[in-house]
Amino acid sequence: MRIYLQVQSEPGLPVRYYQIQLQPDMLGGWGVVREWGFQGRSGTVRRNHYDSHDEAMDALEKVRNQQLQKGYRVMFMQGEEGDMNL
Repeated sequence: MRIYLQVQSEPGLPVRYYQIQLQPDMLGGWGVVREWGFQGRSGTVRRNHYDSHDEAMDALEKVRNQQLQKGYRVMFMQGEEGDMNL
């Protein structure tokens, strides 16, 4: 699953983005990978590990909701759309 969000920053600055991905790992767990920054520039990447898909999905939804509250808008979502409530 992948969610890509954007928000317009200050005038004259590039658009800010926030990307969240849910990925299985090789040991049976799940990772939530977050990347954020200005469009067209290198961003910051953080990865958190979760033991189950449900824990990882809950974490992904929590991060998504936090970004929506900050004014970000979902530009596109890929995979597992039936599991997401926007």
